[in-house]
Amino acid sequence: MRAITLTKKQLKRVGAVAAAAAATAAVVITAVVTSAGGRADQRRLPIYCVECEEKKVAVTFDVAWENSNTSALIEILERSGAKATFFVTGDWCDRYPDDVKAFYDAGHSIENHSDQHPHVEGININDLINDTKECSRKIKMITGEEPTLYRAPYGEFDDNLLTTIEGLGMKTIQWDVDSVDWKKPSPDDIKKKVLKNVKNGSILLFHNDLENTTAALPEILSTLKSQGYSFVTVDELIYKDNYTIDAAGKQIPVSKSAIDLSDENIQQVMAQYSDVIAAAGITEAQIAEAVSAIRNNKIDSLPAELQPFAMEVLARLTNGADVPDLPGSSNSSNSADNSGSSVVIQPK
Repeated sequence: MRAITLTKKQLKRVGAVAAAAAATAAVVITAVVTSAGGRADQRRLPIYCVECEEKKVAVTFDVAWENSNTSALIEILERSGAKATFFVTGDWCDRYPDDVKAFYDAGHSIENHSDQHPHVEGININDLINDTKECSRKIKMITGEEPTLYRAPYGEFDDNLLTTIEGLGMKTIQWDVDSVDWKKPSPDDIKKKVLKNVKNGSILLFHNDLENTTAALPEILSTLKSQGYSFVTVDELIYKDNYTIDAAGKQIPVSKSAIDLSDENIQQVMAQYSDVIAAAGITEAQIAEAVSAIRNNKIDSLPAELQPFAMEVLARLTNGADVPDLPGSSNSSNSADNSGSSVVIQPK
């Protein structure tokens, strides 16, 4: 194994960058990553569905209106053995905290649908952050758990929203099967529209407080169950790391067998981020920890500040980008730059 070496001259240059960027180091690393497996020059997308071989789907509800069918939804889902994901607004939490608790106590997932249901495309970033955090605060006050998923009001999104939500430690979730129940079609129309579009890894969209949804849901669930589908929460359906998102918003797992995860290849990729490493104050021990997590498919076990960096390295490895020799590395042809003492950065 060939280790990457940095001369004192190079370390001094990187150190200067670190001093200048220390105050914003975390932002620097987060900005490098645009999505797990994505690149900054690609249009960013939320997660619409998941590629998987298993016959499993996620049933979701956007919750922002009234609470007319809370008990009915809980009963219908329980009869089908289905766990659902409820994206609730902070405003709904204020008005119906007992209903939020009832969904949670029934084993369903409670996630963030904004606080006041604003139009978020092009929204001021500080307003978006404050609105999102306030909803999460209210949900945690009721359930004791911090939401990790976000569904934007009206399904609106842009790059700034996706980057901001990701920076808050959450994933933005859309859907690939829309019941369009908010238009109040007949129960039969809802059933037909949903059932003809479901596939492995689908995310289904419904709304609460609608009579026709309550009427259509039992047959939708029983039909899917008879077809071999199981019902999981969105958090259980999606991949947390080692994935890419295609042009349709489908989350696709990365095959480790197609990636060169040798120490040498990982370190060569990481060497391209030496300035970022220094700016963030990442230690050699943390580098070794990131290398181990990448190799063992455990990026989500890393500290939050290391995850974006590790995901970017994995994305580089996955995309098969050419890895240039770092000046001063042991395999560089420029031996004149290798004089003097050096620090070796290598995994344990």
